[in-house]
Amino acid sequence: MKKMLGIVALLLTGLMLFGFGASAMSEGGVAPKDELYIGVYCLGNLEYFYDHKIGLEAAGKMMGVQTKYTGPSDYDIGAMITAFEQAIVENPAGIITFGAEDTLQPVIDKAIAAGIPVVTVDGDVSTSKRTSFVGTGNYDAGYLGGTKLAEALGGAGKVAILTEPAVELHRARYQGYEDALKANGIEIVQVGDTKADINEAAKVTAAILQSHPDLNGLACTDAASAGLAIAVKEAGLEGSIKIVAMDRDRTILEMVEKGTIYGTIVQKSAMMPFFALQIIYNMRHAGVEITTDNAAAGISLAPTNIDTGVTFVDQSNAQYFIRN
Repeated sequence: MKKMLGIVALLLTGLMLFGFGASAMSEGGVAPKDELYIGVYCLGNLEYFYDHKIGLEAAGKMMGVQTKYTGPSDYDIGAMITAFEQAIVENPAGIITFGAEDTLQPVIDKAIAAGIPVVTVDGDVSTSKRTSFVGTGNYDAGYLGGTKLAEALGGAGKVAILTEPAVELHRARYQGYEDALKANGIEIVQVGDTKADINEAAKVTAAILQSHPDLNGLACTDAASAGLAIAVKEAGLEGSIKIVAMDRDRTILEMVEKGTIYGTIVQKSAMMPFFALQIIYNMRHAGVEITTDNAAAGISLAPTNIDTGVTFVDQSNAQYFIRN
């Protein structure tokens, strides 16, 4: 009897291993270890995108697949599109891309047409046929920033917002700021464009300070936030103007610790590519039978959106976000 049970157990183990081996193959017969997932970005020189590199690599290691990070170091959308085209030629298992501008729509749609899933991260290109979006709920991030700035000002005052008006994600953040500040009786007297550059942000802020000597607060929706604090300090107004920044580069966090910046809205950036890769992996390997024929029914095994959330960082917790 024991011998028979042992044989049955051995057979069951074999079947389980066979099933695992079968499920570990993609539809094209490629084992996960041979799959390549490419992250296509711009602005790779920004400290902010270091977290994206960390998240992409961590997801690859966890899922046992290959990953590659590519794209220009500056804000060169033309070069980013070229990198995207090259990624399509490599025919990867999937592409994870920073949805920097709506101008990426054609190349995203080209990848989808070629059968390559594309998940946008951080910024969305909602007009495209992208598979999913993983990133910050940008309106909510802006609303939190506006609420915190209003608290810092005691519910009264005049502020200016620095943003990137041409970019969808920043328009959403600005709208959140506008609604929160209006709800708290705060007036927005001017809006400036950082062009995703610290020096430009400092230049624009300096001009705003001259135009509005009665300004009480400043906020920024992108990682060029340190430029605001630099301009305020150079104008001799440090301490008299409250600043709410965006993101967690070392310069911003040190300014928060010193009190130069009141606080900053920090995104869970590394989790964006981390979840994005898993979405595509699951599409390829998880046979969840939502219908009798998912493909024929037009069912995608991917969520439409994942909001990774934000955290408000001030002097009470800034130390935990600074990397050694």
